[in-house]
Amino acid sequence: MKTGFAAVVGRPNVGKSTLVNRIVGAKVTIVSSRPNTTRHVVRGVLHRPGAQLVLVDTPGFHRPRSALGARLVEAADASLDDVDVAVAVLDATAPVGPGDRIVLARAIAGREAPRAPDAGGRLLVVVNKVDRVRPAQLLGQLAAAAAAVDELGGSGSAEYFPVSARTGEGVDALVGSIVDRLPEGPAYYPSDMTTDTPEALSVAELVREQLLRRAREELPHSIACRVTEWDWPRIRCEIVVERDSQKGIVIGRKGAVLKEVGTAVRAQLPPGAYLELYVRVEKRWQQRPDALDRLGY
Repeated sequence: MKTGFAAVVGRPNVGKSTLVNRIVGAKVTIVSSRPNTTRHVVRGVLHRPGAQLVLVDTPGFHRPRSALGARLVEAADASLDDVDVAVAVLDATAPVGPGDRIVLARAIAGREAPRAPDAGGRLLVVVNKVDRVRPAQLLGQLAAAAAAVDELGGSGSAEYFPVSARTGEGVDALVGSIVDRLPEGPAYYPSDMTTDTPEALSVAELVREQLLRRAREELPHSIACRVTEWDWPRIRCEIVVERDSQKGIVIGRKGAVLKEVGTAVRAQLPPGAYLELYVRVEKRWQQRPDALDRLGY
């Protein structure tokens, strides 16, 4: 069978996680409208007759302003080594800029892994959110993407796909091209597994996803979540913020925000789960390596 790995890379908020979830057909990574939602490398597994595709969802490439940001960029960059296919995602609604060129350059330069014979190059360029632009604008974005790849020396091996991760338009063609590029080999995961993310990390990320939907201004970047106790059905999750004022916002008046978050997360867990949330202040945690290590970044 054909089996292999494809790294999905791009700037923040271009729709990488939505695309991974769409391809896998299950929610394996959280999504929100906030930039830099993805903080961990998440693997989603697509099973097809005769093929198994492992998609590697990554943090967005950006200019780091904190120790956390630097670690996220390092994780995204490292994901491009030893994969069979690099899927570089661009935003159809925004000009192809310096950040996109950095993504394309790293996708082109990443160390090659063996691919199926005659499968073509490893770089696939996805122009996402085509449901939000007119045909003329889309053609312009595809031309701009091709020009950028050509300038970076990758034009001979790249292929381009206009898609909408939100609606599914164009996704089947993209998946078919990725699978064509995979080498033959044994399956890496059982046929009933869609992700190898630990359950505790998945729950912590679900909590953060719900908080992001209710947060404002700088607060999304200041929130970190981790499960500190797991004694099923009881789960205790710690929410870390950087200032006392943020703690009050996360808790909400009379605990209203935490109650809403807990209810929304429990609806996505197996019946009977008991989720306990508590908030702790840890000043400047985004800048401190010891705090990042403790929080799992």
